[in-house]
Amino acid sequence: MIATALDRARPGRVLSLALAPALALALACNPAPAGDTESGGSESGGSESDGDPPPLAGFADLHLHMFAEDAFGGGWLHGEAVGEPAFALALCDGGEPGDHGRIRDGFADLIATCDQAVVDEASSQAPLLAVLLALGGAELSELLGDIPGSAGDTGKHDDRTRGWPELDGWPRWDVIAHQQSWEGWLRDAYDDGLRVEIVSAVSLDWLCKALPPENLARPQCDEMADVRVQLEKANAFAAANAEWVEIALSAADARRIVGEGKLAIILSIEASHIFGDGEWQAQLDEVWDLGVRTLQMVHQLDNRFGGAAPHNTIFHVAQFSESCHIDTDCGITDTGVTLGFDVDANCRNVRGLTDEGRALLEAMIERGMLIDLAHMSEALVRDVHAVALEHDYYPLYFSHAHFRELMLPAKQKEEKTTPASIVAMVRETGGMIGLRTAHEEVNTYEPSPVENTCHGSSRSFAQAHDLGRLGLKVKLGLGSDFNGFIQQTRPRLGADACSASFAEEATCQAKGERDGGLAPVGSAFDDHGLGHVGLLGDLLDDLDQHGSDTTQIRSSADDFVRMWERASGERSGPADDPADLDVSGITVLPSHGVRRAEYPTECDKPYCPGGLVSGDACRFDAECESGACAGAGDCGMPRGVCE
Repeated sequence: MIATALDRARPGRVLSLALAPALALALACNPAPAGDTESGGSESGGSESDGDPPPLAGFADLHLHMFAEDAFGGGWLHGEAVGEPAFALALCDGGEPGDHGRIRDGFADLIATCDQAVVDEASSQAPLLAVLLALGGAELSELLGDIPGSAGDTGKHDDRTRGWPELDGWPRWDVIAHQQSWEGWLRDAYDDGLRVEIVSAVSLDWLCKALPPENLARPQCDEMADVRVQLEKANAFAAANAEWVEIALSAADARRIVGEGKLAIILSIEASHIFGDGEWQAQLDEVWDLGVRTLQMVHQLDNRFGGAAPHNTIFHVAQFSESCHIDTDCGITDTGVTLGFDVDANCRNVRGLTDEGRALLEAMIERGMLIDLAHMSEALVRDVHAVALEHDYYPLYFSHAHFRELMLPAKQKEEKTTPASIVAMVRETGGMIGLRTAHEEVNTYEPSPVENTCHGSSRSFAQAHDLGRLGLKVKLGLGSDFNGFIQQTRPRLGADACSASFAEEATCQAKGERDGGLAPVGSAFDDHGLGHVGLLGDLLDDLDQHGSDTTQIRSSADDFVRMWERASGERSGPADDPADLDVSGITVLPSHGVRRAEYPTECDKPYCPGGLVSGDACRFDAECESGACAGAGDCGMPRGVCE
């Protein structure tokens, strides 16, 4: 059954990871390897020879939440990363009450720290807050997965996700509540050339508190408790799979591991309240001993180390629950108002590096740890960059990032997107960027050889990839963020093809891919998008056949190791001059309203001529490729079916 399921998910691929009982015993009994707390890890690979070391082969993914089934108190994600394949486990229950992917009833107590008068004022100025407080857990759970082109996989799920193991092509691009980083899929990515993987232990106590208590493995909702469990699992996984995986504790370790053809795992932390309220130095020592060599100082919320970059409005509410702050300098939560964050007139968080943040940063630099800028406010990035310059251009990197100039106007307003000015800081310090594979509708980068004609698919990702390599000229890895509460790259083919914009355009773009697009790559990626980590190689293959040169990103393991060597070695001034950075050549797409107006209409309803295939629901004949919509009523009431 296991081999059959794997073959269905990836045709022609043989099960590449033994799942014998001995493996389960090894996972249970092998302790985490001890880190070298003095020197930064094992130097067993020997010293480097004089001169520039030879380049390493393979690509890097800089952000993966492999063990996120233990994030958020263990109450959100379905499916284990290690053991039987996720789709061969017990049936995914869906429905109510459900043991995962749902929000509890009774939301108001999550902001009980604020005076009722402040809550009332916030609700009147930001109706979203009032809606969230009014909705029950079931409605909120459904809304979490409700994005364009998707019915999601939260709450009750839908017919597509209920009875999970029996589904062809599962998991899909739009998964946010089911495992995407099972060990067999990671082995598939390794077989396709993955050689550096940053595994990030993740949690957010506010989300844990929003889940049903009966679903939680650790109801105390302690972020660092979740983090420790995930780090211990990562160490156990590496110990049990030593023939192809090893945790890198130093740059020399990473060079040796990749040079031996194995996968170097680097451990990281992404937690909104990293180290909690306690004494952080001892906790830094503790996670260092567990193998952590990079981390994010902030995540979704401001903390004692610095300010976070606001983005999704649900995190404005989470920040409001801590600060009770209503800001009217600029409006990102609603017109004229921002909840939780202290923003300036440009809607940018004013909180930068704190004194404790400076101390943490200095401690990381002293140890040669890598500094991840992801989720930092722009003020915090500037402050961290200033410290990096004080340390002779200490390298800075983004584990996962979107390029701001390429995003649509609404997305550009989000501080979490990365502007070219910050990319310049990364370049001059010798860093790199993990490009988010979670792609959506983007503007067109004209120098790209790839047509921007299938929104949200590999064609959209190619626009960002080519802007990064040709215009921004920054070293790129992937930043997949699987199990990270995000949707991924959508398919070019199948029912969800090109679905990141509006329905009529998606239908016509999908027709264009069927009629004159490029060949499928031959895996679940074609019809179901980037559903799990094992399909990263397929994304790169699709870029290749589109003509987007992946030479650099396929060798990004070498870029990562050299960045780490720069952090732990001697530096002499800037690593790169970003003066040649160029963001010209971006064509801004017209709005959806303007584009929709260009489509023909029938009964005042726009449609894509001949865009629907046999068996699709239709409103009138002209929508169908066959020219016949059987059973449709007047103006599509009721709908029919394309013949």
